Amino acid sequence: MKIYIKNMVCNRCIMVVKQELEQLGFAPKHLTLGEADLEREISDEEKKVIADHLEGFGFELIDDKKSRLIGQIKSLIIELVHHQNSALSINLSDHLSQELHHDYNYLSNLFSEVEGTTIEKYFIAQKIEKVKELLVYDEMNLSEIAFQLNYSSVAHLSNQFKKVTGLTPSHFKNIKSDRRIPLDKV
Repeated sequence: MKIYIKNMVCNRCIMVVKQELEQLGFAPKHLTLGEADLEREISDEEKKVIADHLEGFGFELIDDKKSRLIGQIKSLIIELVHHQNSALSINLSDHLSQELHHDYNYLSNLFSEVEGTTIEKYFIAQKIEKVKELLVYDEMNLSEIAFQLNYSSVAHLSNQFKKVTGLTPSHFKNIKSDRRIPLDKV
C-alpha cells in the first residue's frame, strides 16, 4: 500500500521516515521522495497513528488525489534539480507529463490553483536554491554552476538569481547569515 507524505524532500527525510515507520511496525518495501510503499494494507486507524507520529517530524500524510499529484510534481522537480544534475537538460513539461501520466496543461493549472505559483516559478526557485548551495560550498565557479544547472549563460543565471533573491551571486556569497531556505519551504 502506498502512502504519500508531504515535506519529504531529501534523502535525510527518506531515512527519518523509514526509521519511524519501522519503529511503528510498518515496514516499507520502497521509499522515494514523498512516497512510501508499505509491505501491507493499513487501516484508517493505523494511517492516523502514522500521520500523528510523522507530524512530530514536520511531515504530513496526503490523502486526496490532487494534493498527492502536487506532492509528486514537487518531488519530481526536487529530484531533478537536487539529485540528477545531468538530467536538467530535459524538457520539464515533457518530463512531468511522462512521469505522472497527465497532460501538462492539467498539471500546470492544478499546481497554480493549489500552490498560488506556477510550476516554472517553483522549478526556478529550486534551481536558485541549488545555486545557493553550490555557492556556499565554494567548490565551483559561476560558469561551472551555470553549466551544471543547464543555464544558457552566466548572465542568465545571474539575472535569474538577482530576480529571485534580490542579490547578485557574488554578493550572496559574501554575506554570512540566512543564506539558504529548506527545500520544503521554497
